[in-house]
Amino acid sequence: MSDTMNIDDYLAQGGILSSPSNVSPRYRGELLRLMATFVDSELAGSAGFADTINDAPGIKQRIAAARITLEKTDHAERVLNVMGTFGVDKARYAVHHPWAARVARDADLGTSRQATDMRLSVFYYPLQGWVDAVVMNVLMGRAVGIQLTEFSKVSYAPLAEVFREIAPREARHAELGVEGLQTIAQTEDGRAMAKVSIAFWKPRVAASFGQSESKRFETLKKFGLRHRTNEALLADWTKDIDALLASLHLN
Repeated sequence: MSDTMNIDDYLAQGGILSSPSNVSPRYRGELLRLMATFVDSELAGSAGFADTINDAPGIKQRIAAARITLEKTDHAERVLNVMGTFGVDKARYAVHHPWAARVARDADLGTSRQATDMRLSVFYYPLQGWVDAVVMNVLMGRAVGIQLTEFSKVSYAPLAEVFREIAPREARHAELGVEGLQTIAQTEDGRAMAKVSIAFWKPRVAASFGQSESKRFETLKKFGLRHRTNEALLADWTKDIDALLASLHLN
């Protein structure tokens, strides 16, 4: 018990861990939960986006969609490799769930998760065509950027390093989405379709930041796995997205 308390005090003071052998059981549980959420979301996001490749209006757009699909799966593998050092069966994990499975478009999941995997609720909803996929990619891509800035500071050094490596490629995914949305917004019909998708996806992406006044936040902060509140991250995303949409006349 004294060893565990010493580790917790060390983390509360900004300490960094680098080996599974050094972590407490509670820390291990919270760390694996964080990693599983990221891996499951990347695998589900990749699977969903793969279905839109053939909806792309041109070769450049198909290449972008294929690149996003590939790299999100690669990002999932990188974090899954860290999970493997904690004893997770990587081979079974990657295939244990149909990642392309989705709920009905009008389902109201809020911030809830299904029992079968840990993906963020936004990744349970289906994409409907190219414009819808681009809008979702832009909104969620900007959210991922903000979340990865937070996760790149986690107290488990091997995971923080992976997140720092992933962040620039995830940022590029969001940039590709913005390029696509700029093209869509050039026509009246495109803007009308985009606005419908924005109205659908914006509250669902916002929910991915989690509940306000989360009871788990203080525990995660004590462990060095979180630093800023859900509300603060959501406020940054809302400001960023509102400015972007205004610049494209999509508010």
